[in-house]
Amino acid sequence: MSSNDRHVPVMLQRCLDMLAPALAEPGAVVVDCTLGLGGHSEALLATFPAARLVALDRDPAALKLAGERLAPYGDRATLVHAVYDELPRVLARLGIPRVQGVLFDLGVSSMQLDEADRGFAYAQDAPLDMRMDQTTGMSAAEVLNTYPPGELVRILRAYGEEKQAKRIVEAVVKERAKEPFTHSARLVELIRDALPQAAKRTGGNPAKRTFQALRIEVNAELAAVENAVPAAVRALAVGGRIAVLSYQSLEDRIVKQVFAAGAANTAPPGLPVVPEQYQPRLKLLTRGAELPTEEEIAENRRAAPARLRGAERIREDIA
Repeated sequence: MSSNDRHVPVMLQRCLDMLAPALAEPGAVVVDCTLGLGGHSEALLATFPAARLVALDRDPAALKLAGERLAPYGDRATLVHAVYDELPRVLARLGIPRVQGVLFDLGVSSMQLDEADRGFAYAQDAPLDMRMDQTTGMSAAEVLNTYPPGELVRILRAYGEEKQAKRIVEAVVKERAKEPFTHSARLVELIRDALPQAAKRTGGNPAKRTFQALRIEVNAELAAVENAVPAAVRALAVGGRIAVLSYQSLEDRIVKQVFAAGAANTAPPGLPVVPEQYQPRLKLLTRGAELPTEEEIAENRRAAPARLRGAERIREDIA
C-alpha cells in the first residue's frame, strides 16, 4: 500500500487556508514539524508553488515513504530525521533564520497505528514497542517491566488521565513478577480484568488511556511539545503563521497556553501607554479550538478527536 492510499490528512483544507496568507510570496519557507506519511506536506507543496518545505520526522520508516511521495517536488522539499523540538537546530543548520509557516500534526501517525509490529494499537496483538523512532530509547515493554510502581501510577494518571491507575499498576506489578510483558494483548487483557465493571462501560476500549500514557512516556511527547511550540513561534517571521493539530487534552492545553501567552498584553497594570515590548507578539486565528466537520469524521474516523489552533506572528521580540 502506498503512503497516498493509507493516509487521509486531518483538517487538510482548513490548515491550508490558515497558512495561505503567509505562503503566497516567492521564497516563503513552511515547516511541517510532523511529516508522517507526507499528506499535509504534499498539499503544501502543490498549493503553494513558490514555497519551500522543510519537513521533520523522528521515524525513519515514515521519512522513507514520505520521501518517495514528495520526490516529484525535487529540491523544494528538504526532509530531516529529527524530533520536532530540534527545530531551532535544524533551521540553523540549513541557514534559515525565519520561516513563514509552521504546521504540527501531533500524536501517533496513521502508519504507526496501522503497522501491527509497532505496538501502538491496542486492538491487535503486537510487540509492546511504541517507539516512534525504533533506533533509540526504551520500549513500552521496558517501561512496564522496569519502572517502580509509583512511577507507573504517576504516568498513567498524568499522561492517560486514568482514574484506575493504582489498580492497573498493582496488577501489572504482580504479573511482571511472574513473567515480563512483551506483547500488547496480555496487557489489554490484564487491564480489562483489573477494572471494575462501571469503568468498562464508558469511554471506549478500557486500555486506551494506558496505551496513550505509555506512548507519551516512551516518546517524551509532552516535553517535546512544550519545547517545540514556543520554538516554532520564535522561528516565525512577522506575518508568519502557525497551525497545530492536537488529539488529546494534554497536548491541546500546552498549545493553548503558548498561544494565549503570546497574544497577551504583559504590561504592568496602570501604565497610561503600553510600551512595545509588552504588546502581544501573536494574533489568534481561532476562537478556542476548531473541530473537524461531521463529514470529515465520517470519511476519516481518526479525525474525530482533532483540535486545531492557529496564530499569526504580529511583531518581533524586543530584548
